[in-house]
Amino acid sequence: MNRLSGKVAVITGAALGLGRGTAIRMAEEGASVALLDVLDAEGLELVEMLRGQGLSAAHWHCDVSTEREVQAVMQKVVEHFGRLDILVNNAGVAGVNKPTHEITEAEWDWVQAINVKGVFFCTKHAIPHLKRAGGGSIINLSSIYGLVGGPDVPPYHASKGAVRLMSKTDALIYAADRIRVNSIHPGFIWTPMVENHLSSQGDLEEGRKATAALHPLGHIGEPDDIAWGAVYLASDEAKFVTGSELVIDGGYTAR
Repeated sequence: MNRLSGKVAVITGAALGLGRGTAIRMAEEGASVALLDVLDAEGLELVEMLRGQGLSAAHWHCDVSTEREVQAVMQKVVEHFGRLDILVNNAGVAGVNKPTHEITEAEWDWVQAINVKGVFFCTKHAIPHLKRAGGGSIINLSSIYGLVGGPDVPPYHASKGAVRLMSKTDALIYAADRIRVNSIHPGFIWTPMVENHLSSQGDLEEGRKATAALHPLGHIGEPDDIAWGAVYLASDEAKFVTGSELVIDGGYTAR
């Protein structure tokens, strides 16, 4: 219950799905959690739930694709909680599911703005605060599709490949500052994003069964599967872990 005691964590895209699950587990492990999202109602509801359990949490509206907003919110978080130790770059979108030659520039740019520039902006403006804290942990949510290819959603796959290499680069740049940077690569996890993606393909229940079968363990993952990985990377248990890829995918990429 105290793996993150005394630490302050910023989690982007924290209102739903993987971000929500990570916020809950980090708060339960003793962290003060700053929930960043554009979904204010859902974010505030989660804050109320966590505070009702005696846990430390606050919500800020933040569009991670807007640098000035990211910079301002990072400063507000530190003013509120007093420091910053952990950044979870989770906010992301799937984008259109079209062949590459049919994708418009605007459709491509929208995904990159959130999934790639969002990671860049949040990392950029968290680093000074992490340095003042004497180090910390940055956890970037990539995907199995940052490791292997797939014949769909090209903007998403490109963005997650970028996140993987951004993580390794920053791990090397900031190692001397005791700031660890790692990526998590989930398989299919039952979240609103995956549910919406499968619904767009046709029958949801059939899609879920077919997707589950892609994983050697035979089922789709749960947000907690990723949340516990993030807790580990944020904790002092992972003090010698940086520049690595934590693959949590039910065996999807083992083939």
